[in-house]
Amino acid sequence: MKIGIIGVGHIGKTLAIRLSAAGHSVKVANSKEPESIDSETLSTGAKAVFAKDAVKDVEVIILSIPFQHNPKMAGLLADVPEETVVIDTSNYYPHRDGNIEAIDAGQVESVWVAEKLGRPIAKAWNAIGAGSLADRDKPAGSPDRIAIPIAADRDTDREVTMSLVNESGVDAFDAGSIADSWRLQPGAPVYCTDLRLDEMAEAVAAAEKERISKRRDLAGAILQERFADSYEDLTVDYLVRLNRVLYM
Repeated sequence: MKIGIIGVGHIGKTLAIRLSAAGHSVKVANSKEPESIDSETLSTGAKAVFAKDAVKDVEVIILSIPFQHNPKMAGLLADVPEETVVIDTSNYYPHRDGNIEAIDAGQVESVWVAEKLGRPIAKAWNAIGAGSLADRDKPAGSPDRIAIPIAADRDTDREVTMSLVNESGVDAFDAGSIADSWRLQPGAPVYCTDLRLDEMAEAVAAAEKERISKRRDLAGAILQERFADSYEDLTVDYLVRLNRVLYM
């Protein structure tokens, strides 16, 4: 497939590497010049371009940017065909993104994003830590392969997203519609807890909407207290264990 990725932070970078290695034609862009994208991101064939070119003549666009910047993508996507699959990987964190009244009042994060973009979206790769995606990938069929949930409203969006998730080194679990994607948000049982595919259905069903933001903020407070001086000592294992204790 022809894929454009906007954002080459930890998640976007890994996706560029994996999806290019899987045989897809991948263009990547950030908010700067193409020359600013490091060689490792391009090591398996991805091509660095300007953002305006990353969304042209592609079948899939992956937005891997901080949550608060999603509305800025509306203009960039204005001329993108409706059938193009747009996948959002972001999560709302008030301490980083600033308080967004609608979401604080209960609007589902990806519903808000879809409204701001003015088009349907899918949700994926938001519920896995960057370290787990980069270092804990497994071949399809491995019994200990991590699974992540995805959400979408359109059948094509769902099918394409699940296929790309599987090619990125983790199993995909269909968690339902974008309206129900609050079950994938920070603080939910499936959020960055590195579950297997056979554990996903129960964890998705166990989410309690009124509690997930409280758990998200509690995890943030613990990490800030524990790693206030430096997050260099924060390991993947520690983060997964903490999330399992607080979210499940």
